[in-house]
Amino acid sequence: MPTPSPAVSVDSPEHIPAPPSEAQAALKDSGAVGLGMFPLGVAFGVLVVHSGLSWWWAPVISGLVYAGSLEFLLVGMIVALAPLAQIALSAFLINFRHVFYALSFPLHRVKSPAGKTYAVFGMTDEAYALTSAGAARSWSGRRILWLQAFLQTYWVSGATTGALLGAVIPPQVVGLDFALTALFAVLAFDAVRARRELPTPVLALICALVARFAVPSQMLLVAFALFTTALLARYTLTRKAARA
Repeated sequence: MPTPSPAVSVDSPEHIPAPPSEAQAALKDSGAVGLGMFPLGVAFGVLVVHSGLSWWWAPVISGLVYAGSLEFLLVGMIVALAPLAQIALSAFLINFRHVFYALSFPLHRVKSPAGKTYAVFGMTDEAYALTSAGAARSWSGRRILWLQAFLQTYWVSGATTGALLGAVIPPQVVGLDFALTALFAVLAFDAVRARRELPTPVLALICALVARFAVPSQMLLVAFALFTTALLARYTLTRKAARA
């Protein structure tokens, strides 16, 4: 009589699902954000062709510049044949906020020089928002790089789609311009809910309101300056209180 084979435990390696790869995990992490980036990329592609530029300018600008709001401004500058110095100054002023992103972006987890170079290039608002969340503290450098690559893919593919379909898409589509605003509102609510830290968003709201009523024509720049000053002052006072 043959000896019965031993029962396989449900906890044996054969029944334990394999962990997702870094690319699969990054794809899942970036999926919701891609829903906001893709339609805005479509709007950018439509703007490119309706400005009189060839469709291929959309993937070139979105792939090589990859700077969101600067790209929309850059299209007008290219059409107007703006001087290179003016373009450089505009790029500096619009993207200056990335200097503050670099203070807490987990670049130290990326080991290779090529990876670090791309991580710096792909340090967008969306990438920073996702990697600064509490759940991202355990992410590896490879997962961060895959995340940034997927985010850029959403943006470039959206821009290319909008440029190729620009002839049939009207120049003004209601809702496309609000896609990214809605995305960041959701990310902000998720961050507040995860960290349960109210002073920072309250400071941001106060700074925005002050800038809106005091200098409405320069609201964004003034709000950023006030918020940065408030954060630095709060950090200084917190450190002094901790030492006392």
